[in-house]
Amino acid sequence: MFISKMAAEGGGKEMNEIKTQFTTREGVYKLLTHSEYSRPNRVPFNSQGSNPVKVSFVNVNDQSGNGDRICFNVGRELYFYIYKGVRKAADLSKPIDKRIYKGTQPTCHDFNHLTATAESVSLLVGFSAGQVQLIDPIKKETSKLFNEERLIDKSRVTCVKWVPGSESLFLVSHASGNLYLYNVEHTCGTTAPHYQLLKQGENYSVHTCKSKSTRNPLLKWTVGEGALNEFAFSPDGKFLACVSQDGFLRVFNFDAVELHGTMKSYFGGLLCVCWSPDGKYIVAGGEDDLVTVWSFLDCRVIARGHGHKSWVSVVAFDHYTTSVEESDPMEFSGSDEDFQDQMIHFGRDRANSTQSRLSKRNSTDSRPVSVTYRFGSVGQDTQLCLWDLTEDILFPHLPLSRTRTHTNVMNASGPPAGANTITNTSSNATNGSNSGASTPGVNSLSTTLPRSNSLPHPAGPTVTANNTNKTTGGGGPSSGSGTGGIIDSAIATGVSKFATLSLHDRKERHHEKDHKRNHSMGHISSKSSDKLNMLTKTKSDPAKTLGTLLCPRMEDVPLLEPLICKKIAHERLTVLIFLEDCLVTACQEGFICTWARPGKVGLLSSQNQASSPSGTVV
Repeated sequence: MFISKMAAEGGGKEMNEIKTQFTTREGVYKLLTHSEYSRPNRVPFNSQGSNPVKVSFVNVNDQSGNGDRICFNVGRELYFYIYKGVRKAADLSKPIDKRIYKGTQPTCHDFNHLTATAESVSLLVGFSAGQVQLIDPIKKETSKLFNEERLIDKSRVTCVKWVPGSESLFLVSHASGNLYLYNVEHTCGTTAPHYQLLKQGENYSVHTCKSKSTRNPLLKWTVGEGALNEFAFSPDGKFLACVSQDGFLRVFNFDAVELHGTMKSYFGGLLCVCWSPDGKYIVAGGEDDLVTVWSFLDCRVIARGHGHKSWVSVVAFDHYTTSVEESDPMEFSGSDEDFQDQMIHFGRDRANSTQSRLSKRNSTDSRPVSVTYRFGSVGQDTQLCLWDLTEDILFPHLPLSRTRTHTNVMNASGPPAGANTITNTSSNATNGSNSGASTPGVNSLSTTLPRSNSLPHPAGPTVTANNTNKTTGGGGPSSGSGTGGIIDSAIATGVSKFATLSLHDRKERHHEKDHKRNHSMGHISSKSSDKLNMLTKTKSDPAKTLGTLLCPRMEDVPLLEPLICKKIAHERLTVLIFLEDCLVTACQEGFICTWARPGKVGLLSSQNQASSPSGTVV
């Protein structure tokens, strides 16, 4: 079912009406009004001047089968509830934990899913004044406060996340543009930290903390210009995507501290970022009102989506609706009903199946695989948009028997005569094919791109010669060496303190000893540092990036239109999370809404429908 933008938006009064349900090819998504979470008294919240409402989920493996927990911040308050989702109505009278802060406000938070139990959870909370707190809302304990005296950074915390696979490492970004790596086992010290250069490249530098005893932060990253608005780890935890107020998406090999690739927004800052379930694509959104799809393998923009009328605040992939189906070469068979039946729902153990099935695209001995990625976005225009990224965008050279999404593929007839052929000559752009052989079905498909302008292709987001990316193999996040590479490199430079980073405390999935990287960080001498400083200080002129690989013109890439585009709130939207049986949204008024997926609304029993207007069960 295809819905045009005009039809999706409606007109007149309908355009301003708050929607409580919407329809996609899977069926009808319905707002469960009795499953709405908020402050217990539900008094209207003055959202002006407050930090965005954020939501975090964790499952504590409760024996009762109701192990989901939700945390959200509203103004100066932080709440922790049992999350009943589509099963039962919300009981707002009984928060497990509630905290009210003075002089500062919570801005973001993140649970450690690795250590969560029914008796204890580790929750990190970032604040507007720059501090980070570690709390246990089940035990109602406050363990530690980091950057307490604001000696490390005085600016607002924009994003905080546990390092995947680690029980003790976490990463914090600030409005200063800095990113810090902490270990919960270490203190922050009583004086301002002194730093020692570890690595430097184009518009980024990384420093270690220079002290006699181990202390936080273990690393300080300075990335781009202006605030670092959000970051996200790849599904395998090896790569880090950052979006900044300077409008750049920068993707790093986290363990090797190396730049993999960059992308520039059409204009304005980038505010949000997320990875596809298989780590092959990144979607970013921001002040250009667009969602931009970037290929990790090819280091280039492959599509933009236009549906929002204001800044895009959140982008997120729907792991449960993303689908994969094998098909005969050059043919996509089956009806829409068949396609719906073949939808793959990725559960909590989805990682292996997602990686293996989606990686079939890169296999030379298997049939082509038809892929549809579903992602969503919400913005300050109070609208929710859902998007499908389909094979006609991912593999534009393949003929299609049908189109599964309403897309306006400009210049889709093929490259004009004399158009440039994209040859990835920069060191980082060839990460996926350093051996010289294109990856079948991926790199080979993107060697040409329809263009209306014969524009020169600059080296773009290249890493300096000394920092050449060493990623090998397929180039995706699943390739490359293990987490020990950064340790070996640091020791090679004699920076013994950096060894306290102790990435060994990650729950390693691979214990092979053949993953040492062949590069050394010892090349950073005073002379080379001077040269790198000159490179780092060069500012990117937005006008010069337009029309290049960093930022293609609008007519140079396919333009997606949303499957649905619905106004679902009175205030700007700040949260979009896809769960197995529902999706969750939140607005700046402090209301967290649950939307039941098709066929799931019946799980809410009639008994729970008889609830009071306040949302508490009668």
